[in-house]
Amino acid sequence: MIPVKRLEIVVDQPHAELVTALLAEHGISGWTQMSGAAGSGERGRQLGDDLTGVSSNCVILTTCRAEQLEGLIEALRRVLAAAGGACLVSDALWLRH
Repeated sequence: MIPVKRLEIVVDQPHAELVTALLAEHGISGWTQMSGAAGSGERGRQLGDDLTGVSSNCVILTTCRAEQLEGLIEALRRVLAAAGGACLVSDALWLRH
């Protein structure tokens, strides 16, 4: 197994493409996006059932090497400060097949 950093990024659906572009700029090509995320946070309750998707949240799940994380975190911080959202970073083990 390979040690990696796991990122769970919650952001408004319209900002998801910006986040995935940042991932690509930092050499991260693999990610999973889960649209229609519901929950409650600093901007209040998000139901996840908006028909247009404009006010829906999504969760972007990815992993990276520890050395990729430093520059990426600063870029994500700027996006989240402007757009809202959250990013959780944790240690994980990648079971490479």
